[in-house]
Amino acid sequence: MEYLLELAASPAAWVALATLVVMEIVLGIDNLIFISILTNKLPVQHRQKARRIGIGMALILRLALLSTIAFIVQLTAPVFEIMGQAFSWKDMILIAGGLFLVWKATTEIHHSMDPAPEDPKTATSTVTLGFAAAIGQILMLDMVFSIDSIITAVGMTEHLPIMVIAVVVSVMVMLFAAEPLAKFINDNPTVVMLALGFLIMIGMTLIAEGFGAHVPKGYVYAAMAFSAAIEVLNMLSRRAKQKKLAQQA
Repeated sequence: MEYLLELAASPAAWVALATLVVMEIVLGIDNLIFISILTNKLPVQHRQKARRIGIGMALILRLALLSTIAFIVQLTAPVFEIMGQAFSWKDMILIAGGLFLVWKATTEIHHSMDPAPEDPKTATSTVTLGFAAAIGQILMLDMVFSIDSIITAVGMTEHLPIMVIAVVVSVMVMLFAAEPLAKFINDNPTVVMLALGFLIMIGMTLIAEGFGAHVPKGYVYAAMAFSAAIEVLNMLSRRAKQKKLAQQA
């Protein structure tokens, strides 16, 4: 209790908490985009449940990993070396997660360009399998993003309570933002393609970091923000044209 009171009275601790909360929220955007796109592929009645399960498991994984900080820190230690390049467990997890994101986003883009016809006879089995597959894929990416998130937190502060609060706050923000983001993506088909492009970029960034090439997150998120701003202008332009056509008709 005395330790917590000391932290609460420390201005440096509050600055560290605010910085870490912002960082965790930014890192959570990647996870949230993936969850939104994946759950929108499910039937309407299953989407909200899948989002809550996915985000809930993200919180559980992050808190569980925080309880094993000593083990998490060891994930950055080199395990083997190939042609002078050392690889740790963290590197291998980032590479695997990046490859999965690139594969998943590319597959979704292909399906969007050439959608397969749905067979009504297999609709029931598809719903069950689709829900289970969606949860499995969400949990897989939750693990990748959670490890990256916790290692970032460990690098920014040594106080466990600050890490726990930052993780809980960031996941709560994800929970509240999940529904509006998923609805926005679902209502705007062109945004889906943009978001899938974001996932490919994020996947390539994870792969690059796994191979030891540090990619400043600021560049990545600046590119995402610029692309999103252009898409907003395109949406406003389309709506203005539709409104003008409707008035003329």
